[in-house]
Amino acid sequence: METQTKSVSTSSFKTIDIVYIAVFAALMAICSWISIPTTVPFTLQTFAVFLAVRLLGGKRGTLSVLVYILLGAIGVPVFAGFSGGFGVILGSTGGYIIGFIASALIMWAFEKWVGRKNWMYAISMLLGLIACYAIGTVWFNAIYVSEDGSKAGLIATLSWCVFPFIIPDIIKIALAMIIGSNRQLQKLINNTNTPIEESSK
Repeated sequence: METQTKSVSTSSFKTIDIVYIAVFAALMAICSWISIPTTVPFTLQTFAVFLAVRLLGGKRGTLSVLVYILLGAIGVPVFAGFSGGFGVILGSTGGYIIGFIASALIMWAFEKWVGRKNWMYAISMLLGLIACYAIGTVWFNAIYVSEDGSKAGLIATLSWCVFPFIIPDIIKIALAMIIGSNRQLQKLINNTNTPIEESSK
């Protein structure tokens, strides 16, 4: 009887994991469709990636990012502007999408080394953002060719793809930290996992 109870509990835990991974992958898609109309419009993809790892933890959060990208790669219109397909990833800005995986992995690594603490997530989000910028910028420079056949320079790429988004991305990190630090949400999402380790510190 005891063995049967443990089996049911384990099965339920795995089902909940899959549900949360799917929910946050869907949240990333929704956030990618939301365009904030500023001088340089931006989406909320980065916010959703950081929030997913903050609330789900490194393993499930990273899996949700992978599911989101795989859905886009097979043609589901989950990327910005309701776009999808492997061509989007292979395009000049596809490196920033791949960079989301690096961001999630960095947060996961910090979580493994330090534990689930707020200050750790703040630092790992900033480092994850830098990694995403770096991968995206290198990717853009490798693929982008202007109409006259010349490559974009580093400063030009940064001025197009990084500098205008630094402040919005920092705001997104702050929002992900505020929402992700909510104790009620943490308890709701992690009630089938091990207790959160001193998340208020």
